[in-house]
Amino acid sequence: MQQDYIIQGIHQGNLKSIARAITLIENEANGWWELLSALPHTQNVPVIGFTGPPGAGKSTLINAFTQYIIEQNKRVAIIAVDPTSPFTQGSLLGDRVRMSQHFLHPNVYIRSMATRGSLGGLSPKVFEVVDILKSANFDYIIIETVGVGQSEVEIAGLADTTVLVLVPESGDEVQGIKSGVMEIADVFVVNKADRAGAATFYKNISIVAMANSTNKWQIPVIKTIATDSTGIEELYSSILAHQDTAHSNEKRGKVLAEKAMQLIRKKRTEDIDFKKLESDIQKASAQKDFNLYLFLADKF
Repeated sequence: MQQDYIIQGIHQGNLKSIARAITLIENEANGWWELLSALPHTQNVPVIGFTGPPGAGKSTLINAFTQYIIEQNKRVAIIAVDPTSPFTQGSLLGDRVRMSQHFLHPNVYIRSMATRGSLGGLSPKVFEVVDILKSANFDYIIIETVGVGQSEVEIAGLADTTVLVLVPESGDEVQGIKSGVMEIADVFVVNKADRAGAATFYKNISIVAMANSTNKWQIPVIKTIATDSTGIEELYSSILAHQDTAHSNEKRGKVLAEKAMQLIRKKRTEDIDFKKLESDIQKASAQKDFNLYLFLADKF
């Protein structure tokens, strides 16, 4: 009965029901799997991923982009992923501060999620949370990754459209990141385009975009100044254009397979007590002849 009540609230776009469902999923509380199993599979809600190095202005850009969306009388959900400390397991969740201007808007839902040890720039539960949001009558779902460098490629396995945000100061780093993150972009954004060196950087990124383009999608490079919303309308139009191509739909099978693999791993390892494993390894590793592979031999 409680599950039916939550699902009904999700379908109605009730923010409290959405928040409660996400909390159940994140904590794997009683009934979380059944809740996900009862959701209808919705495919027509665009998922837009914003990624890029720290300091590129992703949060400010998303603020301006969100403002433009709600001015079109659309509803948007934002997942802001923040890094977790490997020592305290705490997370700053700073996007709650940076995006505070939209918190009380009825057409905007913002959820901060911690990476919880994930190395790919996303939270381990982000796939499931996206499914919750897809059932909640939002027009767009935006995901902002933590901005950790090469591992940002994980966002390409989830988002229908991946926006890579860079700034003119990234010029010296382009060669270093080109072999990883640069290839995942469906749209390039040169943010803070009023800064020195922006024209040259734009030209260099345009060359990279042309090299990565296909017959189905010519990757655009958009100049933006997020602080005054310059270029936001063009960015919005580019994202819509990408959503209308078959290019974004080609990811569907890969996305579902990746999600299935994560869930299978979770199910097959849910009986493992990490604290006990840690304690056993600590004791065993005190022996001079300790070998991790022999230690694990009876656990497979």
